[in-house]
Amino acid sequence: MTPPRASRPSAPASQRAVPARRAVIVGGGISGLASAALLARDGYAVTVLEQRDQLGGRAGSWERDGFRFDTGPSWYLMPEVFDHFFRLLDTTAEAEMDLVRLDPGYRVYSEGDDEPIDLRADREANIALFESVEPGAGERLRKYLDSAEDTYAMAVRRFLYTTFADLTKLAAPDVLRRLPKLARLLLQPLSTFASKAVRDRRLWQVLGYPAVFLGTSPYAAPSMYHLMSHLDLADGVLYPKGGITEVIAAVERVARREGATITTGAPVERIVVEDGHVTGVVHRDASGAEHTVPADLVVSAADLHHTELHLLDAEHRTYPEPHWRKRDPGPSAVLVYLGVDGPVPGLLHHTLVFTADWEANFGAIFGKDRHVPDPASIYVCAPSLTDDTVAPEGSSNLFVLVPLPADLSIGKGGIDGAGDAEVERIADRAIDVIAERSGVPDLRDRIRVRRTIGPQDFADDYNAWSGSMLGPAHTLAQSAFFREANVSRKVDGLYYAGASTTPGIGLPMCLISAEVLLKRIHGDTSTEPLPTPLPAPASGPAASSTSASARTTG
Repeated sequence: MTPPRASRPSAPASQRAVPARRAVIVGGGISGLASAALLARDGYAVTVLEQRDQLGGRAGSWERDGFRFDTGPSWYLMPEVFDHFFRLLDTTAEAEMDLVRLDPGYRVYSEGDDEPIDLRADREANIALFESVEPGAGERLRKYLDSAEDTYAMAVRRFLYTTFADLTKLAAPDVLRRLPKLARLLLQPLSTFASKAVRDRRLWQVLGYPAVFLGTSPYAAPSMYHLMSHLDLADGVLYPKGGITEVIAAVERVARREGATITTGAPVERIVVEDGHVTGVVHRDASGAEHTVPADLVVSAADLHHTELHLLDAEHRTYPEPHWRKRDPGPSAVLVYLGVDGPVPGLLHHTLVFTADWEANFGAIFGKDRHVPDPASIYVCAPSLTDDTVAPEGSSNLFVLVPLPADLSIGKGGIDGAGDAEVERIADRAIDVIAERSGVPDLRDRIRVRRTIGPQDFADDYNAWSGSMLGPAHTLAQSAFFREANVSRKVDGLYYAGASTTPGIGLPMCLISAEVLLKRIHGDTSTEPLPTPLPAPASGPAASSTSASARTTG
């Protein structure tokens, strides 16, 4: 791997004469670290406060007995988003990480069918695959992917890298030409749109499952999100050697190279507001002592529901408690980390196991009568098939995810079966499904390491609203300019980043949120990604300024 580029040299003393404006970032997940890097490059003196002892938020890491598990995100999609972020800071994704292309990209088992479907890393190969399963589906998939690529390109140009502070910018010629199509894509659910491309249930599920990446159901996600199929069926799936934790380490490195100070074990208790403007952040250290970090600007990259209702006084809340009663927190999950003796054949690096009755499965998670689905669709990641650093030789590392309603009563997980009864029951059921599909009837007996995570853990560890595993769902009412804005309407100098705000959930979206934050601070209403690299401050840190005019209603 090419060594990372050296950090930019310090500015001459004449340029450092004026004190830097002080920015405090709440939360050391990927959006907080990315925001720290961009604001430090912009000339701010940046301090990141992370409540846990480990950075990364949900994208953390856990080790035991030679097994190392990514604790949350495991898919590396939208590689150009990662590379663009690093290029903003004079480096590249290739320089910072060792990326491997997975081929096949992932495997799908569907209830009622013995043979899996393996999705490839190549568009034409996937078109041929669809044709082999359902005559005529290949050409329909080609048109579907053409539409997905066009919609994705337009989303990048107009909808992902914008603050939506100036909606007239959306009236660009490329958007206006597509208005009839956009109207259909926004009003028609993804499930219906996909059913026009394929009839085979397995293929339809392949086109519909990306809704889960968006924290919602294919029956509720607008078909605009068929653009997601461009990412896995055309672009392919990558894997950073060492796991997603290496992505976090890379973003942390560039933030530190830009000069950001990062403090862990520092839970934030309050954002201080005086005369309508942020003046600091109160946190505690490991001994319990209280500290106040002065700030001219505060970015909360924590869960927005937590930020608004627990870190701000009532009169300073843009989104008070009644607001959240009408919003959807997205799904939660039971996560299971398994260290297994020997191989687990039948699995690929990414494997999806779908139930036959999706309407019942998703209805249990997102419908009016929400409950734990049984049987449940599950996702299994087996990174040890690709990466020999995540498990002892001859062993298998399995990460299992069972999507569930965001319901704290399901409980907490634990180590070696010590979690709450419902969480462990869900885990056992998932293990049995994997054993059946992979042809390993003694899978339970071969488990050396076991840990579970439940909805209550997401709430306790990440202050996640209702124990959501991802963040607010991408329904039509919670997407694009309908999503919560990244700036406070009540407090000057208070901004937001991360999955709760624009553009949304997932590691790529969280990286983009840091760039959208920078645009908001500068009053930049453009819709396209910023030119790379970002310039260093022309005349020292004081060149950065935040005016009240940058704070809009969003």
